Amino acid sequence: MNYIYLYLAVIALILVLYIRRQLRIHTTHATEFEQIEKSGMNEPHSLHPVIDPVRCIGSGACAKACPEEALGIINGKAVLKNAAACIGHGACLAACPVEAIKLVFGTERRGVDIPNITPEFESNVPGIFIAGELGGMGLIRKAAEQGRQAIASIRKKKYSKADFDVVIIGCGPAGLSAGLSSIHHKLSYKLIEQEDSLGGSVYHYPRGKVAMSAPFELDLIGKVNFGEIQKETLLKFWLDVVKKTGLKISFKERMEAVEQVDGQFMVRTNRGSYRAGTVLLTMGRRGTPRKLEVPGEETAKVTYRLIDPEQYAGMSVLVVGGGDSALEAAIAISEQKKSSVILSYRSTAFSRVKEKNRLLLAQQEKAGRIRVLLNSSVHAIHERDVEIEHDGVTQRYPNDAVIICAGGQLPTPLLQKIGIQFETKFGTA
Repeated sequence: MNYIYLYLAVIALILVLYIRRQLRIHTTHATEFEQIEKSGMNEPHSLHPVIDPVRCIGSGACAKACPEEALGIINGKAVLKNAAACIGHGACLAACPVEAIKLVFGTERRGVDIPNITPEFESNVPGIFIAGELGGMGLIRKAAEQGRQAIASIRKKKYSKADFDVVIIGCGPAGLSAGLSSIHHKLSYKLIEQEDSLGGSVYHYPRGKVAMSAPFELDLIGKVNFGEIQKETLLKFWLDVVKKTGLKISFKERMEAVEQVDGQFMVRTNRGSYRAGTVLLTMGRRGTPRKLEVPGEETAKVTYRLIDPEQYAGMSVLVVGGGDSALEAAIAISEQKKSSVILSYRSTAFSRVKEKNRLLLAQQEKAGRIRVLLNSSVHAIHERDVEIEHDGVTQRYPNDAVIICAGGQLPTPLLQKIGIQFETKFGTA
């Protein structure tokens, strides 16, 4: 009889500990969700999960599988508590034991433009193909697979002789895979990338960030078996692939127009023009960085993203912008030894930024590590200083580097000019 009471006591203890743990998880996730909602930042960038509350059993498997910690458990159900952090790799979908998750584009409030493509990845413009993030597929595995399949479709096309069988625009997983497939199928190709690095969106992940991927196939390489992998390891893998296969990439070359000429495509870039039998668009949805259009912006000291804060130790740095990326860059650089940071923003207040970043910025400003210039604009960038107008007064400030975080100009208008049709998705697959 005593054993029965002992068993009951153990069961009761386990139940109490479980309930306390669930309450703690609920409180933590609910608080974070409320803070993000208040900041107006709980909008997904692209592909993201939607949870069916009827099917969801609140196991938490999806939340555990998400390295971005974008999902949480609130009131016993899974919730996308930090949509802005979601990168759409789909690990939550695979982890859900009851199939309560589907991946969709856009929301009821904010639509996402997705181009119309055939199962062979050809757009409504014959001869122009689309693969990867631009087509809505940011998953590393699927983007790489789409790049491979798109080239398989292109090699079946009949087209007149041109400078290249295919011009590939963009050097993320889809573009890299397509380049390898072009070599494999003996197609003449031109692979261009507007930035100075490969990897696409992965390159812009924070240092040490974990990327997710299931196994996929690359021509010339074979099966690639990744699970969780750090950004740096993944980029090293791609660099090793390029070196091993001799894949040729033209960096810092930006597409400016695509025109149809005599049954071929004329691809115009900032470096020249190429005749192509087909065009494969594999660029991401980040678009071209928005520029300030001020004197000196073309110099080497200007960049449009923060890669490694440590490289700015001991330097005077200007960060331009009022979004989370600008605040995070300014904060990270201000933490480096002997750095000096100015954050310039054209408006009178920061809006739609995470509360955490707002508090950290205020903390660093109070400590004298960051100088915040609201209602300001950059007039010129010189070798040793910058000209900034602040509250109607223009002044020169010592400067070694400039980071412009002013967002990007999406490629949609350019592609529509080519004739590519888009469908706006409002929370649908």
